[in-house]
Amino acid sequence: MPGVTYFKPAGIPMRMLNEICLPVEEAEAIRLKDLEDLDQEQCAERMNISRPTFQRVLESARKKIAEALLEGKAIRIEGGNFEMAAIRYRCRNSHEWDVPLAKEQAEAAQPCPICGTTAMLIVSTAVGWRGGNGRGRWCGGR
Repeated sequence: MPGVTYFKPAGIPMRMLNEICLPVEEAEAIRLKDLEDLDQEQCAERMNISRPTFQRVLESARKKIAEALLEGKAIRIEGGNFEMAAIRYRCRNSHEWDVPLAKEQAEAAQPCPICGTTAMLIVSTAVGWRGGNGRGRWCGGR
């Protein structure tokens, strides 16, 4: 999940702003393509969706971000149609590995599979697509 979920133009009071809602899967598409600089096939694979679906998600995200930037609107990252698919860990010896979220929720954290240390931290989580009834709520739904 993104650490920051709300952006607004400076100097404009909140009560005067219109808002654009960016679902989490659209924010993840922007992160993978534009920040990690992956090709669309890699992005789609990481999100567990088809490449054409990834293209549609990315186009929607970019259009919303452009509208917010050029028309002075706030951006709220919230909800959508996704599930957290995996948690990536790193041990103090710099080994990294992924644990599927379902397994993580069912068991206590396991030691590093390479060196066995229990000194580790969460590096990131991966977002997956649910195609119909994922967790999270749609933007605008309260």
